[in-house]
Amino acid sequence: MTAEYHVKLTQDGNTQSLSIPQELSLSTSEVIIRQEEEKLIIEPYKKKSLLKVLANLEDLEEDIGDVDKGLLPLDDIEF
Repeated sequence: MTAEYHVKLTQDGNTQSLSIPQELSLSTSEVIIRQEEEKLIIEPYKKKSLLKVLANLEDLEEDIGDVDKGLLPLDDIEF
């Protein structure tokens, strides 16, 4: 059974706030909030890794040419 809590909203100008009971506290300081019908959904914000962001990018349609043109082959580079 899911626990339910009755909490009060506080009004500060144009902003409403609510206190989240300790039993429901989140381990983050940032959240995503969205409305689905008459429900508010609050979930932890998880930063996406750069690899996930890059993996979801659309392919480029323009021809950027040979970006390696004029560079030495990797075998010829000495450290």
